[in-house]
Amino acid sequence: MKLAFCLFKYYPFGGLEQSFLNITKEAIRQGHEIHVFTREWSGPCPDGIQLRLIKSRGLSNHSRCKNFTSDLQAMLKREHFDLVVGFNRMPGLDLYYCADVCFERQASRKHSWIYKLTSRYRVFSCMEKAVFDPGSLTKIMYISRQAKEEYQEVYGTPEERFYELPPGLNKEAIRSALTAKNRDEVRQELRVSDSDLLVVMIGSDFKRKGVARAIHALAALPNVEQSTIKLAIIGKGKDGPLKKLSKELGVEEQVQFLGPRKDVPRYLAGADMLLHLALSETAGNAIVEGLVAGLPVLVTRSCGFYFHVQQAEAGMIIGDPTFDQVDFNKLFLEAVSDRHRLKSWGENALAYSDAVDLYSRPRQAVNIMQTILQT
Repeated sequence: MKLAFCLFKYYPFGGLEQSFLNITKEAIRQGHEIHVFTREWSGPCPDGIQLRLIKSRGLSNHSRCKNFTSDLQAMLKREHFDLVVGFNRMPGLDLYYCADVCFERQASRKHSWIYKLTSRYRVFSCMEKAVFDPGSLTKIMYISRQAKEEYQEVYGTPEERFYELPPGLNKEAIRSALTAKNRDEVRQELRVSDSDLLVVMIGSDFKRKGVARAIHALAALPNVEQSTIKLAIIGKGKDGPLKKLSKELGVEEQVQFLGPRKDVPRYLAGADMLLHLALSETAGNAIVEGLVAGLPVLVTRSCGFYFHVQQAEAGMIIGDPTFDQVDFNKLFLEAVSDRHRLKSWGENALAYSDAVDLYSRPRQAVNIMQTILQT
């Protein structure tokens, strides 16, 4: 197959971008010809990708996205592709990889009717409708049943256009990093004693990932428990306001921002618990990464992959139906105070991740592309 893969921009640390790259590599491995159309590419470009950069035009993000799709359509008309696959919502796609929450639903929940008069709303609303409208021909690969149901509630998208994907983790990369050596080195690096608990959060966009929620919960612990907890945040985001918050709450010595990391499994080896307290999250790869590493996971119900923690009996689901900081503070104290239960949750996590397919997303995605071409 000659495939056009389209996304607004690529950088190596985002969950969407990691999935895009893994699917791209699998398609190349199977012998397909891959052309990637994007405005921006950060980091090395793997062999086999024919990179087609489209010059960015516009002063605002939504205008750059609109101009990108317009320029892309013109380029696609001049060349034949068996399938046009999008990793962001845009018109003209044969297949869309759905890793975003419903824009229309979020706009209605968070903004007044005035927001719908803005150009930003009009651009992104039209792009989403181009994919999910009942009259659209675009097929959709989805990773979160929760997000799929929201799109169907808003747009009435027919069931037959959806294809479910499992997670796409590299089990060997995670499990092989779970060595005593890595654990000792990470804990020494982060100044965590053997008796302390190292809690990790993974993900970019710290505000949406709920890092402030974790800092508030840490600060609310009684002094005895608080002194034994270290919080490490891995990812790209604005850490200045959160460092200020940590200082104001008196826990700056226990909170560390490690930035984007390529060796995340190494830090999972050193950790004792994973938090994923996102305000909104279509899926949340970090959640299942934690399970594969045998970590207890505390996760908000707004994350698409919360059900894996629930089915594994490997942690706590926070927010029913909404997040309450005071309630979470109590649950966090309850969790960190019971080392026996943490151990049991970790064992359940390992057993679940050995029994359930959390790994085949790239292969399944390419299989779906081949199926679409054959029908």
